Amino acid sequence: MQLKNKCILLTGATGGIGKPLALQLAAKGAKLILVGRDSNKLETLAQQIHNKGGNAKTLVANFAEQGATQQLAQQAPLQFGNVDILINNAGVLDFILFEDQSPERIAQMIETNVTAPIQIANALMPHFKANNQGQLVMIGSILGSLGFPHYATYCASKFAIHGFSQALRRELVDTNIGVTYIAPRGVNTPMNDAATLAMLAKTGGNVDEPEKVAQIIVKAIEQQKQEVFIGQPESFFAWLNGFLPSVVSIGLKKQARLAREFAAKNKH
Repeated sequence: MQLKNKCILLTGATGGIGKPLALQLAAKGAKLILVGRDSNKLETLAQQIHNKGGNAKTLVANFAEQGATQQLAQQAPLQFGNVDILINNAGVLDFILFEDQSPERIAQMIETNVTAPIQIANALMPHFKANNQGQLVMIGSILGSLGFPHYATYCASKFAIHGFSQALRRELVDTNIGVTYIAPRGVNTPMNDAATLAMLAKTGGNVDEPEKVAQIIVKAIEQQKQEVFIGQPESFFAWLNGFLPSVVSIGLKKQARLAREFAAKNKH
């Protein structure tokens, strides 16, 4: 798929992956609708894109607010007259002992990571169906296939998005609407706090730079990939977990024990 002049709706546009992704998509000639909660950050990013000769508009949306996803889906096609690609990138993450995670934070995580992206896709589906074209890109995680200790709610949210992506792709098999699921491993973004980074260093966890992840996402969109898992050995363990979860559990025992002291420092 050629991205030049494609209209792309990008949520979480000013985040760790979102910003380099927006810049790389703009460099390909895509017309961007940047979505986020902070209007100042959005306008700064849009101006940066314009200064480089790109084309971007902004929409402020807080997915914790009722009706935000429907409003976004109504406003987005009005920006450039069409939406060709939806990239659901917005998300929140906690590295925490499950008993220390508040009910309010659990609800927020499910709302942001699961409910909002599904509702946006649902609201845009009539638009895609009417044109019989479009691409939904869901930014998931390796932890959407591999349950990892101290990320229980986050894993639940990404498992949900992974299953949603598979089911919807199969439902749309006789259309020209594609569904791409991207599963990064750890990414060096502000979502990972000091305790998380210390834990990853202690346990030997790998972390990719957001620019590298953004490059892989852009390539996956261009090639209209179905699923892309980023990084080894994490991708292998995610695959193995589907067949021999008990073996993976044994392998993670040491990491779980090492990680616990760092997770215990966080409360939300």
